[in-house]
Amino acid sequence: MSLITSTGIVHLLYAHLFIAILLGIAIHDYILSLRMPPGPRPLPFVGNRISIPKKSPWIQFEKWSQIYGPIYTLWMGRRPTIIISDPNVAVDLLEKRSNKYSSRPRFVVMGELYWDNASILVQPYSREWQLRRKLLHQALNPQALKVYKPIQEAEATRLCHQLFLNPAAYEGLIDRFTSSVVFSISYGHRIDSMNAKVIRQRLEFMQYAASLNVPGKYLVESIPALKYLPNWLAPWKREIQERGRLEAATNMSLVHQMQEEMFIKADIPESLTKILLHAKEEDPESFSLLSERDFSFIPASLFGAGSDTTASTLCSGILMLITNPETLQAAHAELDAVVGTDRMPTFEDEKSLSYINAMCSEILRIRPVAVLGGTPHANSESDVYQGYCIPKGTTILSNSWAINLNPRYYPNPHHFNPLRFLPNNIPSNSLPYLPKEYVETTPSEKGEPHPSRDGHSSFGWGRRICPGAGLARNSLFIAIAKMLWTFDILPVTEKDGSARKYDTFAYTEGFNVRPKPFECIIKVRSEKHATVLEREFVEAERTMGKFSAFSE
Repeated sequence: MSLITSTGIVHLLYAHLFIAILLGIAIHDYILSLRMPPGPRPLPFVGNRISIPKKSPWIQFEKWSQIYGPIYTLWMGRRPTIIISDPNVAVDLLEKRSNKYSSRPRFVVMGELYWDNASILVQPYSREWQLRRKLLHQALNPQALKVYKPIQEAEATRLCHQLFLNPAAYEGLIDRFTSSVVFSISYGHRIDSMNAKVIRQRLEFMQYAASLNVPGKYLVESIPALKYLPNWLAPWKREIQERGRLEAATNMSLVHQMQEEMFIKADIPESLTKILLHAKEEDPESFSLLSERDFSFIPASLFGAGSDTTASTLCSGILMLITNPETLQAAHAELDAVVGTDRMPTFEDEKSLSYINAMCSEILRIRPVAVLGGTPHANSESDVYQGYCIPKGTTILSNSWAINLNPRYYPNPHHFNPLRFLPNNIPSNSLPYLPKEYVETTPSEKGEPHPSRDGHSSFGWGRRICPGAGLARNSLFIAIAKMLWTFDILPVTEKDGSARKYDTFAYTEGFNVRPKPFECIIKVRSEKHATVLEREFVEAERTMGKFSAFSE
């Protein structure tokens, strides 16, 4: 009898101890939440997970910013996440304090199990990350970007020629354009078809990686120790690691191909891989931190940074043009005045195409591809901001949707209006070629000065800003300039003669978004424009002929 009683007492003590531990954790989390920026009230241990919609969470995040302010806290279980909805707050933390806010949260599945931390995207701030960033900068600095401009011009002309032949397939043709630019620059090979094996593989890798980074999908993200379970106890690990090995092998095979070509031929085109291989030969000690696998991920990272995202931005641009026809007329007027009809625009015209440049910025602003600022930041040490505590390791999300649509900086933010990005020293009425009625009836809609150099936050912030931002911006400019010079881009006409109405909020879900498929009319502006296009297409083919195509 006494034995039973003793056992019951022990169980009772354990139960009380367990309850006391849970209560202590709950009290600790509650006190911490009082010290952090305010936000929706979290549930103990669950946090705000139940309140966060699975569809388009950035819209709800924007609504919460109107209640709790430009910086507030959400709780993913017991892990805090800071949401930034104002560019000045983003600058204060992610740029002015970039020494503290340039790391990454821990990505157990995607980062450690799948990529083995080889990708610069998920690496914490460290010597290894700094080396990768430095190497990417060598191939993406302003001087290097000049070398790639002939490729981008030629590919943009090829895009226009393909649109001329098959305008209904515009989305796939835009994907080919951006993919070919990136692969020509990364590996010295162009892409002639999205059916090329290397492209199909790359898209599969991107989609699979994105599927791994779904909050709540894997328990190991909350209990990282589970990653050390043997595969026979955790069969979910096997597929992830096998797929990771396949992606790594594919990346390494592309580098090996470049090495063989450099050995056989002396005049292969300049590319990121070629630059890195020469640098490795000249300074092997600097590359000693990188394994062969790590090295191969550097040129591979350009695809995610500058291909799919730029294609999505161009699709958004077309959607905005067909729903705001007055902007197409203004663009045509500028191109006709500055470039004329005897040739297509080039990068030499960029400084003179103020409205086209402003249009590119407005496209980037109004529908950012990385709606939640891309991959989140994390702080590597505790900090205090505006009197609020931000513990070490807090996830930091800059909500690009909220920042880019903040009426304080962009009055009437859902109105597509390139005039808001004209430099202050170039008011719209100083551009005599813009349609008079357009200038007179369209307000500039400029708000408070935006702290970013670009006037928007679509490429991210601080040391984690997209390394391919300059490359992407150049591709966007030359594609928009050449497409608008060549074509009328119009809404579909309905049976009653009216223009079709489009939903400018109909976008895909995910970390990177693009418009859902829509129909439009893309037709050449005149026979003369078609003749010039045919002539310049021959020259573009000659330029891209230096880059052999990846086999299909």
